[in-house]
Amino acid sequence: MTGRIIDAAVANLEHLGGMVRSIDTPTYANATIAPYYSGIGSHLRHILDIFACVLRGLPERTIDFTDRCRDTPEERDPELGLAYLNRIVVELEDLREVAASLPVTVIDDLGQGEVPVAFTLGAALVQAHSHAIHHYACIGYLLSLQGVSLPDERFGLNPTTPLATLD
Repeated sequence: MTGRIIDAAVANLEHLGGMVRSIDTPTYANATIAPYYSGIGSHLRHILDIFACVLRGLPERTIDFTDRCRDTPEERDPELGLAYLNRIVVELEDLREVAASLPVTVIDDLGQGEVPVAFTLGAALVQAHSHAIHHYACIGYLLSLQGVSLPDERFGLNPTTPLATLD
C-alpha cells in the first residue's frame, strides 16, 4: 500500500518540478504579492519541508510538522529548489517497502500549541500529499497574478475534482 502512496506523491512532486523548470528565476522568487508575500519558491520549500518532516521523523516514529525552516536559499533559487525536490523524491522512493500501517506520532501546532496525534505512516504521507496539492493552488494563483499560464488545467486541483465543475 505504501507503494501506491509513494507513486502518487512522486508523480505529484515531479509535476511541481516540471512547473519550476518552465518558469524563470524572477517568477519563482517573486515574494512581492499581497497579502502573504510568499513566492512560488517559498511554497515549494514549504511543500518539501512537510515531506522532509515525515522522512526525518520516521526512524524514531515521531513526525514533527513544526520542525521546518523558513527563508532558505531554496526559496529564491529554482536550481536549489529542484535539488531539494529531487532529494525528497529519492528518499520517498526508499520507503516503498515500509508498511503504510506503521504507527507513528505526528506533532503539529493547531494554533493552541503542539499536539501529538496517533497516525500511521500512510496517513502522514497522504496528509503531505494533500497539503502539497493545496499549495499548488496557491502557486497557481501566484503564477496567474504574474501573467504566467498554469502548466496544465489540473494543476492545483485535487485529483477527484471533475473538470466539468469548473465551468
